[in-house]
Amino acid sequence: MKIGNLCGCHQRADRSYFIAGYQFPICARCTGVLIGYVSALILYRVYHISIWLCALFMLIMFVDWFLQYKNICQSTNFRRLITGLLCGYGLLNLIIILIGGIIRG
Repeated sequence: MKIGNLCGCHQRADRSYFIAGYQFPICARCTGVLIGYVSALILYRVYHISIWLCALFMLIMFVDWFLQYKNICQSTNFRRLITGLLCGYGLLNLIIILIGGIIRG
């Protein structure tokens, strides 16, 4: 079993980056999401974003995916990476906000 399959990534070669001839274990969008998660963990204490901005970041990735899914507009790996990064950053910030609210009661 491939690493990307464990997290639900399709690992399509045409939607993945290659390093020294080897395909990255997850696609461009999942790579962006992962980078967004790490960025959110590092930056949360310094830079907070609102719930609305979190939702907007996640919506941007959904719109990119939906337009591609409906064959309205073809996405690029760079756009997938950026929209994935925004979504990952927004999603983890939202999770941190929600967990903080639950802990505070």
